[in-house]
Amino acid sequence: MSLRGKKYWIVGASEGLGRELVVALSKLGVELVISARNEDRLTELASITGAKVLTLDVTNKKAVKLAGESIGPLDGVIYAAGVYTPVNATAWNANEVEQMIDINFTGAVRVLAAVVPRFVEFGKGHIVIIGSLSGFRGLSGALGYGASKAGIMHLAENIHADLYSSGVKVQLINPGFIKTRLTDKNDFKMPFIMSAEEAAKNVINAMLSDRFQTNFPRIFSWVFRGANFLPAILYYKLFGAKRDKR
Repeated sequence: MSLRGKKYWIVGASEGLGRELVVALSKLGVELVISARNEDRLTELASITGAKVLTLDVTNKKAVKLAGESIGPLDGVIYAAGVYTPVNATAWNANEVEQMIDINFTGAVRVLAAVVPRFVEFGKGHIVIIGSLSGFRGLSGALGYGASKAGIMHLAENIHADLYSSGVKVQLINPGFIKTRLTDKNDFKMPFIMSAEEAAKNVINAMLSDRFQTNFPRIFSWVFRGANFLPAILYYKLFGAKRDKR
C-alpha cells in the first residue's frame, strides 16, 4: 500500500501524536486535511506541511456533520483526538470524566458518521482509529480515559466486523505511553514511554500493513493483553489500588 497522493483527514492534529502524524505523512506526499479546536496550532502546522486547516470541535454534532459534507472525497480518516486527566473513583470529577468520554469516544462516533457511509457507498476507504493499551482492562486512576478508549477499541472491532471484505480498510492502533502534555500530568513511572515522533512512525508502519490491530510497544503490550486472561480476583489483587486497611 502506498500513501503518496492519497487524501486523509486527521482529527486531533494540533498536539502530540496527531501533530507528528501530520508532519510524517506530509513528508510521504499525503494530502492532508487537519482538524482540532486550536486554530492557531493548526495554522502553524499547516505553514510547514501544506495541510488544509478545518478547525473543529468534535463535541459539536452539527459542526462535525457540516465538516464531513464540506471536506470532499477522502481516501482515509485518522481519529487521534483525545484528552486525558487522571481521575480516581475516590475523587470523582464528573466534568473531566464526561469530557474524556465526549471527545475520546463520542467524538469519534460523530466523525465516523460523517465519512463511513461514503466509504461504504464507494466500497473503498481507510479508517484508522487510535485506541490505547489502557483500554484492554480497567486500571486505577484511569476513570473516564480507560473507559473511553475501551469504547473506541470495541467500536473499531464492530466496524471491522461489519465492513470485513467490503473494500473498506479498518485499523485499530493501540499505543502505550507517549511523551506529551497529557502524560506530563502523570506522577508515576511510565514504562517504555516513547516520543510522539517515534509513536507516529509506529502508526504509519501499521497503516502500511494489512493488520487490523496493532499494539505497541510490543513487549509492553503483552502485559496488557495477557492481563485479559487473568481471573478477576487475581487481576485486581495485582493491579487494583492499594490502601491502608487500618
